Amino acid sequence: MRQKVLEQAVQFSIDHESTWDREVTGNWGVHQQDPPPWNKLLGPVHSRGPVSGTILVRGEKWVSWGEPQRADLTFSVAKTYLALLAGVAHDQGLLPDVDEPIGKRVPGIGFDEGNNAQVTWSQMLQQTSEWGGSYFGLIDQADHYRAVTFGAPPSGKKGDLRPLQTPGTYWEYNDVRINQLSLALLHLFQRPLPDVFREFIMRPVGASENWKWVGYDNAWTEIAGQRVQSVPGGTHWGGGMSISAEDQALIGQMLLHDGQFNGRRVLSAGWIKRMQEPGALAPYYGYLIWLNHERKMFPSLPASSYFAVGAGSSFTWIEPERQMVVVVRWLNSAHADEFFGQVLKAVDSQ
Repeated sequence: MRQKVLEQAVQFSIDHESTWDREVTGNWGVHQQDPPPWNKLLGPVHSRGPVSGTILVRGEKWVSWGEPQRADLTFSVAKTYLALLAGVAHDQGLLPDVDEPIGKRVPGIGFDEGNNAQVTWSQMLQQTSEWGGSYFGLIDQADHYRAVTFGAPPSGKKGDLRPLQTPGTYWEYNDVRINQLSLALLHLFQRPLPDVFREFIMRPVGASENWKWVGYDNAWTEIAGQRVQSVPGGTHWGGGMSISAEDQALIGQMLLHDGQFNGRRVLSAGWIKRMQEPGALAPYYGYLIWLNHERKMFPSLPASSYFAVGAGSSFTWIEPERQMVVVVRWLNSAHADEFFGQVLKAVDSQ
């Protein structure tokens, strides 16, 4: 019974593949929906694979399908990985107070004047910063009034200039600001973020080396006397994180176990808990992670579930009550709730 229901769920995902083309020359990407001049790629991209995924229950792999070892672009799941890096910085004492203005610890990179001087790390992580400025020529206005699938609808047209509010008083899903957070973390660590991610996240969870995190072609700065590329928290304008479903599942296992992997402490339990705390303005969002608050995101799933989500669509689903991690890539998000509901039915069946 269980195996049959699980097979049906997997087939359902395959039958409801993303509407994006597999080749980047077609209907592919987020930038195509942007108004000019922001409707173009600024960094490298590559074609995608088929619907792929893996399901782990209580640490046991129940099924993988598609091309689960293929390193595909994961879009905004990379935002969640920035939150993990912020956790590394916090645990190491580099970021002791998330409510401290960013400019106090990393001056000279856009957090020194006006409203920007008030912006804190926690506001950046919750997408309430209202930071205004330019990230290597890309301005925050590019994502003003942006609509996202699981967020509250905005009151204006995408890309129109919106008066900025006091930091911490307005929630907006804004990729330019997230990229600016990434730049701040780069200056905080004084090391390339992919190197930090490899050392403190990927290798401790036993991930492969078959992944890469790259930036825009012009996103280079000087760190500790060396030329270093800043990486974005997604692939909105190209670049970003290419990673396999199986490696994503390992990161999911670490999250599921409150920062531990096979008994080894990777991140503090306190940080993992903080990531899942609902924001006051957007209770469906924590620290760069989506929450199934009041089961509004996915009605078929428990409210305890939380997700890393990327356009296209890519999902990492953490389900604590059943000790389950589900990764699915290139699923049409309109059918995600039904797919996840079928997986849940399979897990609960005898």
